[in-house]
Formats: sequence, structure tokens, C-alpha cells
Amino acid sequence: MNMKRKACVTGGSRGIGAAIVRELSHRGYEVWAPPRAALDLSDPASIARFVAAHPADVDVLVNNAGLNFLKAIPELDAATWSQMQQVNLAAPLCLIQWATPYMRERKWGRILNVSSIFSVVTKERRCAYSMAKAALNALTRSAAVEFGSDGILVNSLCPGYVDTEMTSRNNSPAELEKIKSTIPLRRLALPEDLARVAGFLCSEDNNYLTGQAVVTDGGFTCQ
Repeated sequence: MNMKRKACVTGGSRGIGAAIVRELSHRGYEVWAPPRAALDLSDPASIARFVAAHPADVDVLVNNAGLNFLKAIPELDAATWSQMQQVNLAAPLCLIQWATPYMRERKWGRILNVSSIFSVVTKERRCAYSMAKAALNALTRSAAVEFGSDGILVNSLCPGYVDTEMTSRNNSPAELEKIKSTIPLRRLALPEDLARVAGFLCSEDNNYLTGQAVVTDGGFTCQ
């Protein structure tokens, strides 16, 4: 592999994002994970400043950062809806627009949008999150079609239940034990489990898989 390939990973300071940063670094990429002070995905003005200030010289873009506020449909307010759509959908679109001119010029690129199993199944209080992630999968398919002839492969990674801060915040210990019992592998995923799949999807080893929502959930959605 070309050791000079560069990758940009959003939300790379913890959880799945930090594991992806480690995996890509191990694979020889020069990895850049912009801190929130430089790139606040909830603020369109911050994204605009970031895009204007930084050349898009990245070969790999991983849109990992996301928000999941739990609200039932009757409780869903406009502010929560807007923030979740901004971070989970609008920001990835803006960064794809930023990164693809360089990739098209180079005739090579990999884009990975970190989605969720809740883009293909759902549960109570996940309406806004499920809608945003389903739309992110649609963006993935559209980008794969538009940029395929330029050598740019675009996929979604759809994690199931992962042992992260977000999962612990949204589920009680009793709920987590119940969830584990419903997963065929009988455990939550580790961030590293997802990172290894991400590493392949972002690599030269992947030369034909594009436009797919790759569900990585220990078999949970097979039931």
C-alpha cells in the first residue's frame, strides 16, 4: 500500500472512532482526527470555516461522529430533530463534498459512513436516530453511484451494540445484560471489532465493495 495515503476521521477521540484511528494508523495511513474545537459538526458555520481553512488532501474519509438522543415520537422537538439531522446526516454530506474533488483527481478514494443497525431495524425512542441513519445509508448509495467511475468506493458500517460510552448511557446495566442474551455471540462488540471491518473497507484490499450497508452486529438482526 502507498504509505503516503491520508485519512480523516471525525469523532476520533473515543469509542469506535478512536479504534478506527488506531487501525488505520496500524495500516500505514497518516490519520487526522480533527478535534471539536476545529470542527464542530453540530455547527454549520464551524464546518464552513473548516472546509475553507483546510485543503481536502485526504484519500480516506470516515464520517464516524454521531448523536443519539432518545425521545419518543410525541416528545420529539424541533431543536433535537435539527441537531441530530445536522450531525448525523448534513455534516457527512458536507465533508463528502469537501473530500471528493481531491479523490476524483487522484482516481482513488474510500469513504466510510458509520451508520447503525437502527438504520435497518429500530426500537422505541429511536425515531430521529433511525431516520437520520437510514438517510445516511441512502447518501452512501448515491455517492457510490456518483463517484464509482472515479475509483471512489463508498460504504456504510452499521454497528450493533458496541461497548462504548453511548451504549452505556442509553441502556441500564440490566438492559445491557438482556441485550447480550439476545445477541447470537452473547456479547457486545468491542470498538476494535468494528475498526477491523472499517480498516478493510477503507483499504486497497477492498476494490469492489461499494454502496453497501455492512451490518456488523454479532448476528443480532438475523433473528
